[in-house]
Amino acid sequence: MKRLIAFRTAVVAAAAIALSACGLNSVPAAEEVAKAKWGDVEAAFQERANLIPNLEQITMSSAEQERATLNEVISARASATRPEIRLDGDDLTDPARMQQYQEAQNTLGGALSRLMVSVERYPELRSQENFGRFMTQIEGQENRIRVAIRDYNEAVRQYNTTIRTFPDSIGANIIHGAEPMVPYQAATAGAEVAPQLDMRSSTNRVPAAGVNDNTAATPAAPAAAAN
Repeated sequence: MKRLIAFRTAVVAAAAIALSACGLNSVPAAEEVAKAKWGDVEAAFQERANLIPNLEQITMSSAEQERATLNEVISARASATRPEIRLDGDDLTDPARMQQYQEAQNTLGGALSRLMVSVERYPELRSQENFGRFMTQIEGQENRIRVAIRDYNEAVRQYNTTIRTFPDSIGANIIHGAEPMVPYQAATAGAEVAPQLDMRSSTNRVPAAGVNDNTAATPAAPAAAAN
């Protein structure tokens, strides 16, 4: 009787090992890791989006160029945080959905980068404590986004390798019907190039009615003369 129990136990263990070797456990395990890493990516992007409302008060004293760019950032944030843009675990195998998400985040990142470069050129803004604190927060968040994307892409690489290599590919195709996941691509080159700027702050000049914008290069008049 003991031998029969031992034999059955050995058969069950051997079967479990065989099934595991065919991807029964390794494929869903790799999939869950990749999904968890994607959750970190979305959380990092959401944290960046949560910082953006603080920009409005900080940039109100900047030039018209920066206010226009701020509006671009706010519009891009609204687009990037729409519910239909978000991806769940089942969407990670859909290249079109991933591309839509990437484009929305890249548009927001590019607009935010242009704004940060623009306003940093103004000493009166750069010296503000709030702006300096915000710059530090944004830089730290961008680093967290890069780390989250790197970790997600590595998890996707491991998952895609698992479902394509023998013997895990047997279970991946027959049991799980697994499909490759889509890695997150880097932003389009040149998306963060800063625009050409009028280097004077709007707090130093108020254009008179009818004044042509070609006078933008003329130094601002002293405060006494402005009266």
